[in-house]
Amino acid sequence: MPTIETIEKFINSVEQEPHDKVILQFYTDDASIQENQNKPRIGKDNLIKNEQRMLSKALSVNSTCIRPFFQIENKIIIKWKFQFVWKDNTVTEIEELAYQEWEGDKIKREQFFYDPQQFIPKEKIE
Repeated sequence: MPTIETIEKFINSVEQEPHDKVILQFYTDDASIQENQNKPRIGKDNLIKNEQRMLSKALSVNSTCIRPFFQIENKIIIKWKFQFVWKDNTVTEIEELAYQEWEGDKIKREQFFYDPQQFIPKEKIE
């Protein structure tokens, strides 16, 4: 079960570091990530490669935890807000809930819940 300090360190890392680096640091080798009801992606290396593909399409990613987060034993729920500025200068802003199951101080399973309509890019407003 993760400590509050570990969860805070994870949140801080998501807010400040590239997400592929966060996966490397905070996920088990056999971790899985699932988007809504889609088939989960499995394995840390696979998760990192998928994140790197997404990050390669973006000029910037801004991640913010909407507090509070909730913890019951090894299960954590975090609400996130993300802003992606894409290389074509469009912007995507999404809010999602992340449901995590931790194994010690690493994430074993994570499922994201969000409205896919949020992923439709909008024109960047200067």
